[in-house]
Amino acid sequence: MDYDAAGIARNLQLQEMEEIRNDAYENARIYKEKIKSLHDQMITRKEFHVGDKVFYHSRLKVFPGKLRSYWIGTFVVSNVFSYGAVEITSLEINKVLRVNGHRFKPFYEGWTVKITVSVELAESIYEA
Repeated sequence: MDYDAAGIARNLQLQEMEEIRNDAYENARIYKEKIKSLHDQMITRKEFHVGDKVFYHSRLKVFPGKLRSYWIGTFVVSNVFSYGAVEITSLEINKVLRVNGHRFKPFYEGWTVKITVSVELAESIYEA
């Protein structure tokens, strides 16, 4: 009868749909792996040494504001531990804090660029 042929056709359609779904799942997994590897390449590793000056992000929102910077102070790294913690000393009040090393931003001071260019011009070949 015609019902048997329709049942077989429907089973084939369901199998095709499942194959398409599995292909889409695999493509999404491959895409996520590629994007993750690209993202991980862009991450810069922060290494701090004793004596480096840093800014600290305390996540303490005493006066929340949209345009307020949460990076505070200038601190000096006084000790670096192997498990990611860093001990910093405040330059203003000499207070010692032991905090997570991911909450720092390096403090760059005194970047001076001196560019001297000397250009020797030749005599003009045109006369006015």
